[in-house]
Amino acid sequence: MEKGTLIEFRVHGERRLGVADRPEGKKHWIVIDDQGGSHTIHPRQVTYEVAGQTYKPSDIPTFFQELEPYIDPSSLEIAWEILVEQGETVNPQEMAMLLFSAKDSHQCYASHLLLCDDKLYFKQKGDRYEPRSPNQVAEIKHQQQVEQQRLQETQEFWNRVKECLSGTVAEWQNSDRPRLDALERLALNGEEASHATSAFETLATLERPQTASGALELLVDLGIWSPHENLSLRRTQIPTQFPMQVFEVAQQLLDSQPPDPDTDRLDLTDLKVYTIDDESTREIDDGLSVEFMADGQQRLWIHIADPTRLLCPGDELDLEARRRTTTVYLPTGIIPMFPSELATGPMSLVEGKLCCALSFGVILDESGQVKDYSIHASTIKPTYRLTYDDVDEMLHLGITAEPEIEALATWTKRRKQWRDSQGAISIYMPESLIKVEEDEITIKVLDDSPSRQIVAEMMILTGEVAARYGQAHNLDLPYRSQPQPELPPAEELLLLPAGAVRSCAMRRYMPRSEVSLTPARHASLALETYTQVTSPIRRYSDLLTHFQIKAHLRGETPPFSTEQMQEMVMSLGPAVKEASKVERETNRYWSLEFLRRHLDQTWEAILLRWLREDSNLGLLLLEELAVELPMRLNRNAELGERFTVKVAHVDPRQDIIQFQEITDQATEPAFS
Repeated sequence: MEKGTLIEFRVHGERRLGVADRPEGKKHWIVIDDQGGSHTIHPRQVTYEVAGQTYKPSDIPTFFQELEPYIDPSSLEIAWEILVEQGETVNPQEMAMLLFSAKDSHQCYASHLLLCDDKLYFKQKGDRYEPRSPNQVAEIKHQQQVEQQRLQETQEFWNRVKECLSGTVAEWQNSDRPRLDALERLALNGEEASHATSAFETLATLERPQTASGALELLVDLGIWSPHENLSLRRTQIPTQFPMQVFEVAQQLLDSQPPDPDTDRLDLTDLKVYTIDDESTREIDDGLSVEFMADGQQRLWIHIADPTRLLCPGDELDLEARRRTTTVYLPTGIIPMFPSELATGPMSLVEGKLCCALSFGVILDESGQVKDYSIHASTIKPTYRLTYDDVDEMLHLGITAEPEIEALATWTKRRKQWRDSQGAISIYMPESLIKVEEDEITIKVLDDSPSRQIVAEMMILTGEVAARYGQAHNLDLPYRSQPQPELPPAEELLLLPAGAVRSCAMRRYMPRSEVSLTPARHASLALETYTQVTSPIRRYSDLLTHFQIKAHLRGETPPFSTEQMQEMVMSLGPAVKEASKVERETNRYWSLEFLRRHLDQTWEAILLRWLREDSNLGLLLLEELAVELPMRLNRNAELGERFTVKVAHVDPRQDIIQFQEITDQATEPAFS
């Protein structure tokens, strides 16, 4: 190398041009760049020498300007087409002749730059460049297009995010889903979220906390989730929408019902039929009648909706109901097992309309025990759609025009007394019904009123009769049983305050009910055999019982074999448990949100039991709301003690609540 040679060299990987000034030692040279900077360069750092003339550092900017006309990456494609066909390699000088038909210093260096920077057509091998094969070029082009599209989609995503955060509604694209899904996973699962890197990057770019709550707030701010998004529901596999083909089948049934497989339905349209539900209930699946017979006896009729009239085992609607397992009841609305148009229409017992039913006729003896029963596929015409309040008022006023209501109440008492004599275990804990409509929260305490007792007792009776029929005819049904609980001695329970405190204590000893194909005793109901049959629109296990019993009534083989029933019974349990968990957690969230909106209000509470007595952590019952919540007291208290509390802090999303006790002297803080 001579003084004045223009060379290209690398400093920390960055390309530089400089002019050789003087040797430094045996191998190094001092090189001056266009800014006058001095660099000590080893020959290994030199990547190109510009031949043909000598230069001064001040010539470098002019040299760059004279290069510009030759720097056109697209020109390499023509050269590549020629060289790949000939199978030849090339150096910068040869490329200059091929591209520019000349090889002066500017053209040769321009060719060097084009070849060095090219990632598509050529790859370097020593001092020469080899053309890539057509397949390799096609693959690299595809990868470049994919990357370019990715960068474009990324930019468009950030544009939509900016629009949303500024208050403009954006239309999200399919390409946005991976980033949004990552945010949702982080919001739902926190540190356990899979593939959260994308979510962290999004949050970091927007300078937001890289946490589950940060992801949740962003999703709300973007309008993708609501402020009260049901995270408990989103963490499950519970479907919230029906597939299109299910809607199509439902519409076909609404337009034209199939032939009825039960051609000899018992005509019970002359009976007065009462349906008794909450005012908001739209899926009416049971009705009650009393038949006053000539011999002075009374036959109770429990009519259950007959959705199997419209179904066939294994068809589209049946499989969808099996997948859903149960209707999920949430404060914000229900997630039905069947499309609502069917569930509230032809499947329901609608007032004033001819309806198909599975009717259970039962004669009780004077003690309340089943004396005789029969089961029929029937046709009924519901007479009155009553609420629980309606029936309570009728009983209170003693309406003589409806003797059936009084008869139902009488038989309910006898039936309950008979079960009590058989060892029934009654545990009554206050319950509440939480509703959220247009962001307004209402909490209604459900009393253990006579009307609710009538419905509950008649449904239990129907479950006993259905199970007895199944047992008598060796039918595979989902029989429900419960082991005998080991309750504390009666004298120990009597030491506890009667009512909610004693019931709460007993509740802890009650074993879970079990479902199997073998009839067995249900301890708390005091029945030797029992199955659920009264909610076929809302529970798939009840629907199974209908399929099996109705087929037997027609003289046909039940549609589901022992093996199929066993498999379904096993699979239904986890799904029902999952739905119950969502219902419980959602009710808890809205209970806390209700309390958050009423921070200034005080509440009457009763201490139900100790959760950790050594640290004064107890379980409270807010009597006005029938809501159970934990509280850490700062003093000793007795079970059943009543006191006034106020919410000190509550965070529904984090499931945190802290109470303070209100006393006459002062406000005492307490934490849960």
